[in-house]
Amino acid sequence: MRILQRTVRGLITGPTTNAFRRQISSSTFVQQILPRCTPLQKSRLPLCARPGVTIFTRRFKSGEDLNALFAPVPIEPVEKGAEGDDVGEEFSGKLNRDGVLKVLNTFYRRPEIKRVAEEHGLDTRLFHQSFISFRKYCAKSQYFPPDLHILLSDIVAGAGHVDDVFPYFLKHAKQCFPHLDCMDDLRKISDLRSPANWYPEARKMNRKVIFHAGPTNSGKTYEAMEHFLKAKSGVYCGPLKLLASEVFHKANSRGVACDLITGEERRLSNPEGGGSAHVACTVEMASTDVRYEVGVIDEIQMIRDNVRGWAWTRTVLGMCVDELHICGEASAIELVKEMLLDTGEDLEVKTYKRLTTLTIQDQALQSFDNIRNGDCVVAFNKNDIYAISRNVEKRGFSCAVIYGGLPPGTKLAQAKNFNDPSHEINVLVATDAIGMGLNLSIKRIIFYSLMKPSVNEKGEKELELLSTSQALQIAGRAGRFGTQYESGEVTTFKPEDVSVLKDILAKPVDPIEAAGLHPTADQIELFAYHLPNATLSNLIEIFVSICRVDDSLYFMCNIEDFKFLADTIQHVPLALKTRYTFCCAPISRKQPFVCSMFLKFARQFSRGEALTFEWVTSQLGYPFTVPVTIAELQHLENVFDVFDLYLWLSYRFKDTFPDNERMRMAQRELDEIIHEGVSKITKLIQQVNLNTSDNNLDRLLDMRAQERLGTRTKSVLKEISKVVQGKGKPIPRASGGDEKEKPSPRGSGSSTTGRRPRGSSVPGRK
Repeated sequence: MRILQRTVRGLITGPTTNAFRRQISSSTFVQQILPRCTPLQKSRLPLCARPGVTIFTRRFKSGEDLNALFAPVPIEPVEKGAEGDDVGEEFSGKLNRDGVLKVLNTFYRRPEIKRVAEEHGLDTRLFHQSFISFRKYCAKSQYFPPDLHILLSDIVAGAGHVDDVFPYFLKHAKQCFPHLDCMDDLRKISDLRSPANWYPEARKMNRKVIFHAGPTNSGKTYEAMEHFLKAKSGVYCGPLKLLASEVFHKANSRGVACDLITGEERRLSNPEGGGSAHVACTVEMASTDVRYEVGVIDEIQMIRDNVRGWAWTRTVLGMCVDELHICGEASAIELVKEMLLDTGEDLEVKTYKRLTTLTIQDQALQSFDNIRNGDCVVAFNKNDIYAISRNVEKRGFSCAVIYGGLPPGTKLAQAKNFNDPSHEINVLVATDAIGMGLNLSIKRIIFYSLMKPSVNEKGEKELELLSTSQALQIAGRAGRFGTQYESGEVTTFKPEDVSVLKDILAKPVDPIEAAGLHPTADQIELFAYHLPNATLSNLIEIFVSICRVDDSLYFMCNIEDFKFLADTIQHVPLALKTRYTFCCAPISRKQPFVCSMFLKFARQFSRGEALTFEWVTSQLGYPFTVPVTIAELQHLENVFDVFDLYLWLSYRFKDTFPDNERMRMAQRELDEIIHEGVSKITKLIQQVNLNTSDNNLDRLLDMRAQERLGTRTKSVLKEISKVVQGKGKPIPRASGGDEKEKPSPRGSGSSTTGRRPRGSSVPGRK
């Protein structure tokens, strides 16, 4: 069977074009092999070799599109050189500059020249730009190399042929566009078809790999963690700082010394001693060099994430462990099996069932009058969160609020208050941030909307219906085993959404077809060696455009945030590796204030000046006070992210970011202030001069629901934003949905999507 797997895989995933790969996958050879395979054997074949499976196809840029990424290197005309540099003039006399320009224009118009230039990689665009540069060089240079001077003189005098200029033109063109001479080298550097070979230390080991597959609240991670805690050494890799911190505290409370490593924090179990044998870390911070007895990779389904998927790919292929435990959705099983074919390892699968029951209610909530204790209303827009909180508290309930932009400490504090039966808070309003990382005692999940903002492969915002995987992840938080609610319920706010939700939850989870990849710092540095005049953003774009990927297993992650940060600090004088490290910082281009501080940090760093506590806090309005408006609360959330940015950089540039501990203490103070502000979120909304009645706010909520139907979306988002900011006015009711507008690509306000979780990073961050 192993030979069969390798034979088919070699045919389908070798260095071939996508068209040839599809042809092979349906060839007579494969059609003869497949009927002889048992169901188990078929399940072990590559995804692209199985009948009825769609191959994920990467779209490469055409030659002309690719050449458009390369900017010409300016070549300055030559001034008068040293004595003896005018040898050509001594042999053939002074050049007739007008005659030279006429010769060059004739050269440019000749179709034979264009044809030969194309054979050397100069398409129409490159040929034109190279000629403009060459013509300018010839017109303004005070002297030429002797051979060129004599050649031009002969052609002007009618003693030579214009085509003889081509070798000199081609040499000049290659100086303008260095990639013409090194394209083969660039393609070799960006060949990502065998990522398993990037980790030689892991390939020396014969790892035992176990996949714990099951839904939320099935005990799969608990089982893997027991192996972790009983081992002599181990590493836990989670998607969030909250999860890594939870494992850190759990291990130490059970007497297992464990360290915590995230992008912004290092905590040793024994500060006076060395590192512990056990480590809990965010997945980007996992080491592929240190050997452990047991490794645990949590939430493996995130390997398909457009931004962070590369980190799960890296840990699956590169972790040096004797026993690797992978936890997550069953949808990733086949993909992981495929990946392990390249490592020569087998996969043992253990399946788990949900420990408590989850019931889909037939009735929608319809009105906030039907809210009860233990409910969690889930929305995907921060403005919705504010409006829902106000409506719920008008009914006499106290709300906890959790969304992606909140600091981890605030999320934990809100969750703790909600979980405490004796606390006054009895209802939770949240985004999909509750999907992982928090232990919550929820009786019923209520989806306020089934449309979720997302970012596609091109980095564009769009609204899309919740996937089965996303819906199960959120709905599964109801009725957690071991809490006061050991059976869960799920429903929607609007009646028309109930049947849609049932359809979503009834569908099987789509199998994950590809894992993410990302260029490393070393690869980009090699690119820069060949293209010394290219910007970092340009280097990344060229890399992604020409890289070769095994499309049946992998895809290139979205690098728009990275490119944005690279462009932001392009004018700041920094070494390439330093610039790359700065651009790996876990911040989003959707946070203007944080990005402006990022630029200030880079400028200060480039001047060699230390970023002290006093200098940083003077930029942030320290000391902080409890927010009295929503705008102030949002600003403090951004300030918290600036602290995270400083701490992240302080572990990579300790000398220039020296006040790590002072900044951390100030950040903890800020976390408490934000928590206090969130606890009074309804009062913050009431402090705003809404200028609208309760009926008008209800109308806003009705209009917001129409977003799912694609009507009046832009006006809805604009009006809700005005209400929250205190600029709202009475709004007329919708006119039956007759007005048709294009659905907004994403709701206003922020959500967990499109924002890099704290502690995340990209290759090269260690």
